[in-house]
Amino acid sequence: MPKPTSKKPAKNLKPSRAEAEEAIRVLLRWTGDDPAREGLHDTPARVCRAYEAYGAGYGADPEEILSRTFSETEGYDEMVVLRDIRLESHCEHHLAPIIGKVHVAYLPRNRVVGISKLARVVDAYAKRLQIQEKLTAQIASAIENSLKPRGVAVVIEAIHHCMTTRGVHKPGTSMVTSKMTGAFRDDPSTRREFLSLIGSVQHTSRE
Repeated sequence: MPKPTSKKPAKNLKPSRAEAEEAIRVLLRWTGDDPAREGLHDTPARVCRAYEAYGAGYGADPEEILSRTFSETEGYDEMVVLRDIRLESHCEHHLAPIIGKVHVAYLPRNRVVGISKLARVVDAYAKRLQIQEKLTAQIASAIENSLKPRGVAVVIEAIHHCMTTRGVHKPGTSMVTSKMTGAFRDDPSTRREFLSLIGSVQHTSRE
C-alpha cells in the first residue's frame, strides 16, 4: 500500500498571485467590463496589492504584540483608556468596508503595555474579514489573556458599507458593540467612568 503523505489538499493551498489576478479579471468580465482595456489593464495587480493590505492581520500575532509589558509603574492601578482608534476592516459577508473607531480600556494589575500596542492589536484583528461582534470580542480577549488585568472594556462604533452603499441603502447609520470583562462588567461605577471618558455615557452594553 502506498504510504500516506502529509501534503495538504490542494483546496487548502493559497492561490498564486497569477491565479488571484486572473480571478479578478474574471470578476471584471462578469460585471460586464473588459479587463483588457487601458483603464483596467493594471487593475488586477492593484486589487491584489490592496487585498494584501486589507488582510495584513492574518499574518499578525496579537499575543506577540502584547508580549512586552512594563512593571515600573509606581503602583499605578487606575484605568488606562485609548480612545478613537481608527478602524478599517471589511465584512466577511460582502467584502464591503467597515469604517469607524475603537475605544479600549483596561485596569492594570501589575503591568502595563505600550499604548501603540493596543492600536496594533486592533489592526491585527481588523485587517481580516470580520463581523463587528466577533472583532469586539477578539480585541477584548487578546488583552485579557495577555495582560491579565482587573478588567477590559472595548467599544466599537462603525459604519458598515454593506448596508449604506448597497442592500437597504441606509447612509448615516452606525453600529455600536461592546465587550466588558472583570470590573468593567461587575462594577457599574467603573463602567460609567469608562463610558464617560469615551463620551458615550448613554451607551448600554449589549453583550
